[in-house]
Amino acid sequence: MNDVIYITGHKNPDTDSICSAIAYAEFKNKTSNKKAIPVRLGEVTRETQFALDYFNVEPPKLIETVKTQVSDLDIDNAIPISPEISLKMTWNMMKKHNVKTLPVIDENDKLLGLVSVSNLTSSYMDVWDNYILSKSNTKLENILETLCAKPIYLNDENPKFNGKIMVAAMEPCHIKEVVEKGDIVICGNREDAQKSIINCRASLIIISGNHIVKDTIIKLAQKNQCSIIVTPYDTFTASRLIIQSIPINYVMTKDKIISFSTEDFVDEIKDIMLDTRYRSYPILDKNRKIIGTISRYHLISKNKKKVILVDHNEKTQSVDGLNDADILEIIDHHRIADIQTGLPIYFRNEPVGSTSTIIATIFFENGIRPSKKIAGLLCSAIISDTLLLKSPTSTGVDKLMLNRLAEIANIDIDAFAKELFKAGTSLEGKTPHEIFNQDFKIFNINNFKIGVSQIGTMYIESFIPVKDSMMDLMNKKCKNENFDLLILMVTDIFNAGSELLVIGNHKEIVEKAFNVNLTDSFIYLPDVMSRKKQIIPPLTSAINSIK
Repeated sequence: MNDVIYITGHKNPDTDSICSAIAYAEFKNKTSNKKAIPVRLGEVTRETQFALDYFNVEPPKLIETVKTQVSDLDIDNAIPISPEISLKMTWNMMKKHNVKTLPVIDENDKLLGLVSVSNLTSSYMDVWDNYILSKSNTKLENILETLCAKPIYLNDENPKFNGKIMVAAMEPCHIKEVVEKGDIVICGNREDAQKSIINCRASLIIISGNHIVKDTIIKLAQKNQCSIIVTPYDTFTASRLIIQSIPINYVMTKDKIISFSTEDFVDEIKDIMLDTRYRSYPILDKNRKIIGTISRYHLISKNKKKVILVDHNEKTQSVDGLNDADILEIIDHHRIADIQTGLPIYFRNEPVGSTSTIIATIFFENGIRPSKKIAGLLCSAIISDTLLLKSPTSTGVDKLMLNRLAEIANIDIDAFAKELFKAGTSLEGKTPHEIFNQDFKIFNINNFKIGVSQIGTMYIESFIPVKDSMMDLMNKKCKNENFDLLILMVTDIFNAGSELLVIGNHKEIVEKAFNVNLTDSFIYLPDVMSRKKQIIPPLTSAINSIK
């Protein structure tokens, strides 16, 4: 995740915002060894979806924030262990991998518990009940592995041991007084002692010192269903080590395990880690499978998400959590606003009609030809943002790039634009909320909070049926979200003009900016088609003139 660059446009993304992010991601992936991923901050409009479908391109992934998550950190690889392995093997794995904690998982990689050095040391220091092998359901394979033993005779492939552990350190005649059926007995090479143990119906006899077992003893063991194994260790060492054969699930921590998800935010887990102060914490994916572990030292040098902003440079329009990310670049064609960076970055801002025009220029400046699909998306964005070059924001560069890209995309500009606008301007089936928010931006101008939404239409009369409900929505939004002014631009694409619906306590700003008188909160402005160039600058001048 640390080598990923997220390229994002603004909230409530329009066609330029989406297409420029996708196109610039293709450019970065062709020119950089870091993976660039286009993302979006809102739903795709009908116009944008038409363009994506037309050129068979998937919409970018929807994200809500770029705050640092656990998945962004260089977490330690998980070294999961099975719950059946022995304490000894667990300790050997800890030493091999130089770790203090290991996660214990089931057959589906789901977390069962954690085992730490403290679990092992406390179990080793405790005075164990001599029925511990029975209580912990220890398997023979664990005993063989722990004692480096070899089987001489096994009564069963998977024998169960229900008796106690003991060492036969007494005269053979006294063995029958202490050994009971099912016991596990460690002894030496005395044949008479071995016979007494077997005749007591012990379930397992462990012969120390790698001594040879006579055939008579093996036959007696077969008759009495007593398994025999031989260990190279002496009796003392074998009796000390056998406790380490119990399965790790008997001593692991099972309850109140604190784990984190890859989706958790670092700021949220930091306090939990400081309060609990365990050595490490398991990290689980969406399926609750363990993928790694995290410790407090990971938070010291946390990796921030790397972000490139396109088609905006205003904080209120950008992704949440931007202060917690590293902004690498900004590509935009709007006014310079309020986003700050800690280090110098590549900032490209040009007075053209579309951010996609700038990105197309970047392709050609670097001798790179955009793919047919990307060329088509860039055409869509330029057509949309310049209203087919009719907007006052459009320039000769927009026209040049549009023609050059259309040749690569193999489209007829006028025919394609008509289909694009038809798909995007239809209000049929849309709620007032969807209409208002499909291209809505917030501007902070001298302590005035102003929101401006713009919709384009081929028939301005199609807006009439939703006028009243739109006014209700805007009045509620203005009051609930403390806007000084809310404006909806309904732009007639072919007749080149916009009708403004104005809501708020400072309508006089609009009247002053455009030298008009509002009638029932409405005003028609001929030849006004650009929010960026024809709405925001006059509003800014009007606000700045207020004393």
